[in-house]
Amino acid sequence: MSNKKTAAVAAAAAESEVDVTVNNVDVVTKYTTAADISNQVLKKVIAAVVDGARVLDICILGDKAIEEGTKGVYNKDKTQKGIGFPTCISVNNIICNFSPLPSDPEAASVIKTGDMVKIQLGAQIDGFAAIVAHTVVVGASAENPIKGRKADVLQAAHLALEAAIRLVKPGAKNMDVTKVITQIADAFEVKPVEGQISFNQERNVIDGKKQIIQAPSEQQLHDFERVEFAENEVYAVDILITSSAEGKPKPGAARTSVYKKTDTRYELKMKTSRAVLKELNTKFGQFPFPLRDLEDEKKARMGILECAKHHLVLPYEVLYDKEDAFVAQFLATILLTKNGTLKVTSPPFDQSIVQSDKSLKNETLIALLATSLKPKKNKKKAVEGEAEKKEEEAK
Repeated sequence: MSNKKTAAVAAAAAESEVDVTVNNVDVVTKYTTAADISNQVLKKVIAAVVDGARVLDICILGDKAIEEGTKGVYNKDKTQKGIGFPTCISVNNIICNFSPLPSDPEAASVIKTGDMVKIQLGAQIDGFAAIVAHTVVVGASAENPIKGRKADVLQAAHLALEAAIRLVKPGAKNMDVTKVITQIADAFEVKPVEGQISFNQERNVIDGKKQIIQAPSEQQLHDFERVEFAENEVYAVDILITSSAEGKPKPGAARTSVYKKTDTRYELKMKTSRAVLKELNTKFGQFPFPLRDLEDEKKARMGILECAKHHLVLPYEVLYDKEDAFVAQFLATILLTKNGTLKVTSPPFDQSIVQSDKSLKNETLIALLATSLKPKKNKKKAVEGEAEKKEEEAK
């Protein structure tokens, strides 16, 4: 075996021995670094969501800000970094994944005062992604607070997220989270969007095997895998609440523009499709990407269809609720560390401008929401630990 091959094998073996869970402090640092970037970019995007702004321009701004933010960290080696989830701006009844190409008819979409705007984006460092989602109502302020159905869905989505991240802890069960999301939505007379999933995450994986479903259909409830959460796991807890009576997501007018590569292999027939796949393999890792980042939009639209047909890429469909519906989304990335839950991305909900005339009355849920994410320190163990530390220093 050549020296180069020997070195490559040794490097691969060393890599496989590295702990890539949040039990490793270096992994936690990469998550929190990515999260800091995501949270800062979210602030920039929120500031850009104003009356008259084009959705396309905001998506481009968010993606550029993520790329710029990740360029400034982990530069001593060839650490993979960049977009963990492309900026999506989904307005009113558009549920998720709206990130148009300049050539799409929807590229002309403009935000208006009163619109309910969902923002989702994420950065990743070395394959560890920190995704966040937030919802704003354009023009809302202390002088012009959010009321009515918009306030109901915002308040329910916020409380459902806060309850969910307190329930996602080692030993707890995923279907208990599902139940609580529904209970909170019921209190505000709104609906969780049917079948939406929160995933556990790993290195280079944002759609892991452990999942949380909200408002499952009868078939989904029957088929959905029951799991327990465990220490050192990571979750992107994603809450979507709608004002519609049914809350059933459906594809609409906008074409899919966000995709993610899969591990499937297939010999594509069309030359354009092969060229697109080659560009994908060169430019993108294991995270979702917007088609507008490809060199030729027209060829990208043509070539991606065959790639999707043979499952070489996973489409993130643009989903819609009924036309008069308002949908709110809040998403936080959490780490289940040995010291408790670490909420690394956090949508900046402003309670002072949300005035729902409904409230949560379930005492159990109110008590849950009042609990801290981090467990209380054991005073006895803390004293013993301090004594041991002093003893060591005295030696």
